[in-house]
Amino acid sequence: MIVISSGKKKLAIARAYIREGSGVIRINSKLLQFYEPTLARLRILEPVLLAGPEYISKVNIKVRVTGGGYMGKAEAARIAIAKGLVKYFDDDKLKLLFNQYDPRLLKSDPRKKEQRKSPTSKARKHYTTAYR
Repeated sequence: MIVISSGKKKLAIARAYIREGSGVIRINSKLLQFYEPTLARLRILEPVLLAGPEYISKVNIKVRVTGGGYMGKAEAARIAIAKGLVKYFDDDKLKLLFNQYDPRLLKSDPRKKEQRKSPTSKARKHYTTAYR
């Protein structure tokens, strides 16, 4: 059985493919222990460490991430892995554990970067006007 789940953060979109296996985790065909930077790797590891070896040793996880920066990719992968594990094992205990640790672990973040408007240099910055 293969479970496909997705996660989004800013412009990054991740798809996690979870199937029966021996605990191998790959991000864009790279083993997780070689994924850089370290802070991003630790963010991706959070749902894996929370689930523990009793769940992770039974599955192989392959994640494809596109778009965004390195932290956006890490957050999207983290959400996709957590959602996929809950869907694969269909376990309320695991879902409750993820929700208690971080409620955003099972929900994609809808916030995006605001578009820049034409005469200004930033999205909401305006030129100062003197009325004298």
